[in-house]
Amino acid sequence: MSAQHLYVHVPFCARRCTYCDFSIAVRARVPLNEYLQALAREIARVGPVGSPATVYLGGGTPSRLGGPGVAALVRLLTLRGPVAEFTLEANPEDLTPDAARVWADVGVTRASIGAQSFDDRVLGWMHRSHDAAAIGAAVRSARAGGIRDVSLDLIFALPAALQRDLARDLERAIGCEPDHLSLYGLTVEPGTALARQVERGEWISAPDGRYEDEYLRTHEALRRAGYRFYEVSNAAREGREAIHNRAYWRLNPYLGLGPSAHSFDGVSRWWNEPAYARWVRRLERGESPVAGREIPSDAQRRLELLYLGLRTADGIAVPEPCPAELEASMRRWAAAGWAEIVDMSRGAPDRLADGVGAGPSTGSVVPGPARGTAGGRRLCLTATGWLRLDELVASI
Repeated sequence: MSAQHLYVHVPFCARRCTYCDFSIAVRARVPLNEYLQALAREIARVGPVGSPATVYLGGGTPSRLGGPGVAALVRLLTLRGPVAEFTLEANPEDLTPDAARVWADVGVTRASIGAQSFDDRVLGWMHRSHDAAAIGAAVRSARAGGIRDVSLDLIFALPAALQRDLARDLERAIGCEPDHLSLYGLTVEPGTALARQVERGEWISAPDGRYEDEYLRTHEALRRAGYRFYEVSNAAREGREAIHNRAYWRLNPYLGLGPSAHSFDGVSRWWNEPAYARWVRRLERGESPVAGREIPSDAQRRLELLYLGLRTADGIAVPEPCPAELEASMRRWAAAGWAEIVDMSRGAPDRLADGVGAGPSTGSVVPGPARGTAGGRRLCLTATGWLRLDELVASI
């Protein structure tokens, strides 16, 4: 498979965060040679990755590979030509000026920095491996090292007992002048340290009302600062949206390498063994690292196109003629402030970007091109509608 979009999973972390249920491998010292040898075996199985439009090193904590480690990984990929967007996820303490220069030299254009909060007490509760001061230093190092785009991750809806000051965190995040921010509501995932703490009654999750309030406050604060939410959890300055993430929402083909990585060729999906040690052993034995496969049915694909389209600010194309039941639902949502019905024949609003890719054009509401479309209508959720995304999709 020649990848349009390439994801490489680097599972290593110095510690596991309180809320984390990702496929990671906690190691005091990164087994770089072992990992790169296994990755080389997987690349040999799938063949050359070609000239992807985007590359994303996720994790885990890819920045734990350091400058030389990331450079060695990039050499393994044997990319043909420059990559339009090359993202590397980084913890603040790893993003030094020297590392940033090496990463930029091997093609990294975008650093996604796991900030989460600017409150040292909250960071300690999260079991993060950095303090607040390291975040600003990491942003400065990325820019000084020649990395073009910087994104920050923040978490909202923390337990009330922590007394986290969200407004202050947003002010400090905006003060770093990132090009992009990703905002995630805290969820209690089974098997995590946080889930065990909640079960013991040590912490109480944020109620739905506070979750909604903080989400909407975040939207407003970032809007005033010049950011646009182009997807449920992602906001960016004009022209700085994440190209790689958009590929997932458009159901474009992508190739995943490394433990737990997922791939999609446009028809079928497959995913790798999630445990790092078992992923390594499979490849050492000459076995495929793939743990499972599926071919989504037409009904699944339509539902995914609908769900993914409504996650974005571009929304979804409305079929014409529109079934009466759907028309009534859309108008009810608009009256409640959950959605907008945009008439494209009057020109696409500036907030509608490139659309979310083509899909089937009959019998259902589907994503489709936004800017440049001559006519038709689009259904776009508002921020309050995004909070009800699952409910609204289920009702169509």
